[in-house]
Amino acid sequence: MNEKYDERGNLIYAKNSLGYECWKEYDKKNNCIYYKNNHGCESWQEYDERGNCTYLKDSGGNEYYYKYNENNNGIKISQKEFEKIKRKKYREIVNNSKISRFELMDI
Repeated sequence: MNEKYDERGNLIYAKNSLGYECWKEYDKKNNCIYYKNNHGCESWQEYDERGNCTYLKDSGGNEYYYKYNENNNGIKISQKEFEKIKRKKYREIVNNSKISRFELMDI
């Protein structure tokens, strides 16, 4: 197995003896935000502050949205509800913070 890791120890590339390859990218919290393999599969993910996946898009164009209850169980939601949650979170960050709008672009 041929493997490569980033400076934080995250697996970013792997190739096995059968020729299967995959590539991964991570956010600042070490959550996998992008996955690709040599068979044409790709996925993109977003996460909440607890590391739960809140958005997943696959290479087929399918999109999945999630929120989590008090027991941290995932609940599938609509895109409309997902966007509403994101807008609320953005407003909370802006209202409770003294960071600049340029720093917000990294959130």
